[in-house]
Amino acid sequence: MEVVESDFATNLAKEESAEAVAQEAFEKMEQENKITKATKGKDIEYKTKESGSLDKTVSELSSDRETLNSELSAVSEYLAKLNERCIAKPETYEARKGRREAEIAGLKEALAILSETSFAQRSARKQKSHVLRGGRLAVSQ
Repeated sequence: MEVVESDFATNLAKEESAEAVAQEAFEKMEQENKITKATKGKDIEYKTKESGSLDKTVSELSSDRETLNSELSAVSEYLAKLNERCIAKPETYEARKGRREAEIAGLKEALAILSETSFAQRSARKQKSHVLRGGRLAVSQ
């Protein structure tokens, strides 16, 4: 009976020792969990504040972007109008040919008019040059 009692006491001591170690591990883990929970709670709080701040910043930046895009489109439209007015466009062959033919026709018409006028002035000069001077017909040239 003493052997059984001795074995029983040894087993009890081992179990109490194991229980004490397990209790210490539990308390240590419980403390770590409390610290982790508090840390995570604060993280949530800060992240929520940061999220709100970032949402506000995104909203402001989106508004700024829309404004800048509208300004950019207005400036691009103005630039396109300026380019249309200021940048020389190459003239097509047909346009040059038509302009050249119109100029030639105009020059021919002017030449014809000048030729007629010149001829009329010459004949008028010839008629004026045969003037009677002192009873004689004098031809001046």
